Amino acid sequence: MSNPAFRFDHVHIISETPHQSAAWYVEMFGATITADTIARGAPQIFVELGGVNILIRGKRPGEDPAPGRPIQPYADFSSHNGWGTDHFGFLYQGDLTALCATLASKGVTFPVALKQGVGGSLLCYVAAPDGVSIELMQC
Repeated sequence: MSNPAFRFDHVHIISETPHQSAAWYVEMFGATITADTIARGAPQIFVELGGVNILIRGKRPGEDPAPGRPIQPYADFSSHNGWGTDHFGFLYQGDLTALCATLASKGVTFPVALKQGVGGSLLCYVAAPDGVSIELMQC
């Protein structure tokens, strides 16, 4: 273990429609909303998925968030082609092909379709609300 004094806590997303975005994670992935609060003048919803906390908050007074960049496919990878966080990923224990079919039937889009990644495991990228990209990897 690199430094046991650190433990991962959360991903924080700024959303134009935080309640709709939180509901998307619940509907698509079976996440759980653990709190719905107001922080610094904006809605802040706590969503738990696979032991990870996703904080989704609205625009705070005085903020003017820039739009997110969509993920772009390249020859053998994908990228938002911008500095900062590119995506976050979840390992999925189950049939990723079946999950992707279910998500597609609900209208989810896949900027990177289901494919074999480095090492042979299946992976894909899901377009989530607010310009967020989520990598799903079968384990």
